[in-house]
Amino acid sequence: MRVVAAPDKFRGTATAAEVAAAVGRAATAAGWDCDEVPLADGGEGTLEVLGGPNRTSLVTGPLGDPVEAAWRLRRGTAVVESARASGLELVGGAEGNDAVSASTYGTGELIATAVELGARRVIVALGGSATTDGGLGALRALHPVQRLRAIDLVVASDVRTRFTDAAEVFGPQKGATPAQVELLRRRLERLAQIYLEDHGVDVTDIDGAGAAGGLAGGLAAVGAEVVSGFDLLADELALDEVVEGADLVVTGEGFVDAQSFDGKVVGGVVELAASLDVPVLVVAGQVFDGLEERIDAEALVDRVGDEAARTDTVASVEAVVAERLRAWGG
Repeated sequence: MRVVAAPDKFRGTATAAEVAAAVGRAATAAGWDCDEVPLADGGEGTLEVLGGPNRTSLVTGPLGDPVEAAWRLRRGTAVVESARASGLELVGGAEGNDAVSASTYGTGELIATAVELGARRVIVALGGSATTDGGLGALRALHPVQRLRAIDLVVASDVRTRFTDAAEVFGPQKGATPAQVELLRRRLERLAQIYLEDHGVDVTDIDGAGAAGGLAGGLAAVGAEVVSGFDLLADELALDEVVEGADLVVTGEGFVDAQSFDGKVVGGVVELAASLDVPVLVVAGQVFDGLEERIDAEALVDRVGDEAARTDTVASVEAVVAERLRAWGG
């Protein structure tokens, strides 16, 4: 019997690799083979899933302070995360952020450095940013943008938010007041006009262009392709080949709800496994929106209690999965 461990991170409590390893140990205990394929959806964690950092660069943080940003370069392909250079956590969260001034300049610096060091393909993972600058800071760091003409620039988005909706959808999470949200929205609308005039690209028509406060749209204006982060990683990791022929797939994340089926890991894995006629077990901290009636799911809070689920997530996943695998007949 073979199980595929294909989880997302449990935000704040366990990385995707830690959860996948827990499933692997549970499989061994139950007499199963296991392929561990930790996943991400284009947000934080993407760099680790694609091999982890092997470079570090000093760049401009979201509020102008220098930050050490880890990234990856191998065989002409670079992977950078906007959260590492322009992330909300770098400024202490929403309370420490200046939502109007926060800039993606540092992310642009990372991309520029990757190109200067020989990258011909650059994957930019979005999510966790402090910014709503529409990517303007990044484009300034990349000037002149003609340097990107021969570069395959791919933006991995974990949302489908449109460019001018980014302020309303994400601004409050980044510390923006209602008045600032309105200001940011107007700024994005003006930027969309400028991008159309300067680059001939209407970023308002691109699904996911609002990711990272419009950074996705700004990069799209200068030739980047905006793609589903989950689909990109599934292709990079040949997930379909791993899942095909398996007896079970175990996926999960901290909280599973209706949004988990809108471009996120859990929904993507469930859909892929269904297409290959492989059953799926979803393990989560909690399950909402009545999804336990639609999918085979285990909520750790219900099984081991709230405290254990939060403070000992990895062991809880291992115990619950091992019990299920034994019951399955491993």
